[in-house]
Amino acid sequence: MSETDDIFEPAPSSLQDLIDNDLDGLLDAPEKPKKVTSSDRLERAFLEIVEFRRVHGRQPSSTTREIAERKLGARLDGILTNNEKIAVLRHLDTEYDLLAVEAAPESLGDLLASDELDDLLGDESGILDVSDLPVIKRPEAPDSVAHRVKAQDFGQFVPLFKAKHAELAEGTYKLMPFTGMDLIREGAFFVLNGVMCFVAEVGEDVDLIVGGKPRQKQRLRVVFENGTESAMYRQSLMTRLYETQGQVLARTSHDASEVLDADVESGHIYVLQSLSKDPLVAGMKDLHKIGFSTTTVETRIKNAANSPTYLMAPVKVLADYRLYNVRASWLEHLLHRVFAEVRLNLTQVDRKGRDYDPSEWFVVPLETINKAVAMIMSGEITEYVYEKALQRLVERD
Repeated sequence: MSETDDIFEPAPSSLQDLIDNDLDGLLDAPEKPKKVTSSDRLERAFLEIVEFRRVHGRQPSSTTREIAERKLGARLDGILTNNEKIAVLRHLDTEYDLLAVEAAPESLGDLLASDELDDLLGDESGILDVSDLPVIKRPEAPDSVAHRVKAQDFGQFVPLFKAKHAELAEGTYKLMPFTGMDLIREGAFFVLNGVMCFVAEVGEDVDLIVGGKPRQKQRLRVVFENGTESAMYRQSLMTRLYETQGQVLARTSHDASEVLDADVESGHIYVLQSLSKDPLVAGMKDLHKIGFSTTTVETRIKNAANSPTYLMAPVKVLADYRLYNVRASWLEHLLHRVFAEVRLNLTQVDRKGRDYDPSEWFVVPLETINKAVAMIMSGEITEYVYEKALQRLVERD
């Protein structure tokens, strides 16, 4: 045997010998990496917040200018709004009680007495100091920014909102996700931040310079169910609906893209007050004309002073109900039936000397007319009658 023969081990005689002699673990199979779950990622993210608390001695803020800290602060804020996440992470929160959620104040007095409002504007951190921030250049003039104001003639829109709620309740209408600008047209109903709103008018195109480029925009008249209205731009309403995951009201048998084919303006029911100087007419309290028109009311009454229908005198528009998906002529007829007992009994003489009996004038308070319209739209009117002596609608016996 040569001198080198004792340097080498004899070759393994079997596979088992090979495995047994693998002292360095060369034949060991690498461990399969463990799959990272959403809970693992959540725990890892929370431990970063814990480490920040340990190093800095305070919780991360979601309002600071430091991007890394703001990210951690926003993450913690998100966790604290989710009870499921809090339950998953509770076992990791043993040092600093980061997941403790304070009970909401039970009253305004409790809120004002809390320490959080002490020295609110002291701002030792400098968060409110914006002196070194760039000035924001507004692309539009200040008067182009729409704010909500008290809705003018809100009473005429109340029946429309009531009708839509009734149709939602009975299933003829449904709420669908807002899908795009094409849905924003006159007559459409939306839900924005939990409040139903109605696009009452769409204005003409306005040329504006936005971001240095010419753009055309349209002002809307958007009436909200809470009694306010806004003259926002069409694009602004679209943005708000997208941001808040707004909804559009559509007929159950239609999809959202057809909603406006279903919501068609069917006419106007209007209420007028006579401006006649005839003592017989001028001295009559609560005298109102309830009429129907397929054109604008302004167009309809343009020649009122020369028409016996309008008592041969100018008139004042007190209400203009723009109706959608309702036979306006049917509604007018029903209103006339409700107030038939107080129909004006008066004969007028026209310019040619002919007698004329105006049939659309009634001695009834305006608020009662408004209530009747609302009840007709909601279906409640069948349970009520008009009581002349009380000048209001009362339940049937």
